[in-house]
Amino acid sequence: MTAVHRFTLPSGLQMAHRHLAGPGPAIVFLPGYMSDMAGSKAQAVLEWAEQRGRACLLLDYTGCGQSDGDFADGRLSQWRDEVVALIDHLGIEAVQLVGSSMGGWLMLLIAGALGTRAKALVGIAPAPDFTEWGLSQSQRIALAAGRTIYEDNPYGPNPTPTHAGFFSDAERHRQLGGDIAFDGPVRLLHGQADADVPWEISLRLARALRSADVQVHLIKDGDHRLSRPADIALLLRELADLEG
Repeated sequence: MTAVHRFTLPSGLQMAHRHLAGPGPAIVFLPGYMSDMAGSKAQAVLEWAEQRGRACLLLDYTGCGQSDGDFADGRLSQWRDEVVALIDHLGIEAVQLVGSSMGGWLMLLIAGALGTRAKALVGIAPAPDFTEWGLSQSQRIALAAGRTIYEDNPYGPNPTPTHAGFFSDAERHRQLGGDIAFDGPVRLLHGQADADVPWEISLRLARALRSADVQVHLIKDGDHRLSRPADIALLLRELADLEG
């Protein structure tokens, strides 16, 4: 497995990443909220890319995984800019963005920043605008007042925080209310047993995307993580199909 490298951002923080050089658009995996590049889907994508000689980039957002920083300081716009800076630093000319959960929101922002360098999008239970549909009115009021909220975490022992700074920034980058100016192929994978992100969000995203080449794959018994062997096999088949 390729080694972890560290890129020093303009902020002085170091961003951990694994990079495989290769031909064609680089597959860039964008983890979910409070997730990192050690996850099973990210690792499967990297191994698949290595076997096929494809360029691939895994990364940890600042405040996550092996990168520097405090998660409480994280913002969507900050992570967007840091990922773009890393892509530029590595000299990557074209990308296929793979976004898991919150990473599916971030991939839209990164695609907007990269313009024609973003060639394809793959969303795994994508969660754009979750600060709107994923929070109660009382939670939104608390966050707007500058307070941190905590929710039960089904994936770990500690509650999941949402910080007011993240919320305020995310509200300025909602995507589903207008036209998303991306024209390349898009593949969206979503489990209909997802308890965190309603599968209808993928349908809303499909409608909002300007591209005519959008496919939504619904997995009837799939949960939010979509990390079972069959789910990962579907993801890898979609990446293979996008090779043309």
